[in-house]
Amino acid sequence: MRVPVVAGNWKMNGNRASIQALLESIRAGFSREWESRFLVCGSFPYLDLISRLLQDSAIAVGAQNLSEFRAGAYTGEVSGEMLADAGCRYVIIGHSERRALFGETSQQVAAKFLRAQEAGLTPILCVGETLEQRQQGLTLDTVREQLRAVADVAGVDAFRHAMLAYEPVWAIGTGLTATPEQAQEVHASLRERIAVLHPEIAARLPILYGGSVKASNAAELFASPDIDGGLIGGASLDAQEFLAICRAAG
Repeated sequence: MRVPVVAGNWKMNGNRASIQALLESIRAGFSREWESRFLVCGSFPYLDLISRLLQDSAIAVGAQNLSEFRAGAYTGEVSGEMLADAGCRYVIIGHSERRALFGETSQQVAAKFLRAQEAGLTPILCVGETLEQRQQGLTLDTVREQLRAVADVAGVDAFRHAMLAYEPVWAIGTGLTATPEQAQEVHASLRERIAVLHPEIAARLPILYGGSVKASNAAELFASPDIDGGLIGGASLDAQEFLAICRAAG
């Protein structure tokens, strides 16, 4: 049985004071009775702070990116081992903003996926289509190709210790949201693609939805059979919104 997951992606937001206030509010309203997994993914400079503020809580810590390289002469890069040492258990891989704004290729995403698992981190692999690709009927081809690029390198067994996140690019930060039917179609297609290789892994693999998830639409999205929670952007910066989404999942 898959356990729902709610992951907050704070992106490049926050400072020490705002992070402390946000996490104190979240911890105050959080219930350990919610039967889901919860995590927040912060920026590199604050991961140690986030880990300390969430110590002994039911909320785990993740990072938003990592280097495709192992430790060495790579100025400005952050390795998976460094993230684990800072208290991270998860890391977002291949977010659409990394692909679109920073030119990350599918080959780099696959390398980062491997580095994450080598460091003992659980990668959250993001896939998704642009509005143009959706309008051209290329949604399923696009997300399957992004998945295949990693599966070919890492092997299907690697997905025993990973998550997927479907994030339609056209719905990220725009206020637009895929309908539950649209999201379910893509989630089911991704699960079917893994099932061709290994049915048991496919049945256990959490597939999150990311794309303007908020308190008002979370329950409806999470009710779909192949949507196992959410990768939450802007709403994760608001304690009450994030708690309402956690409540909907749990």
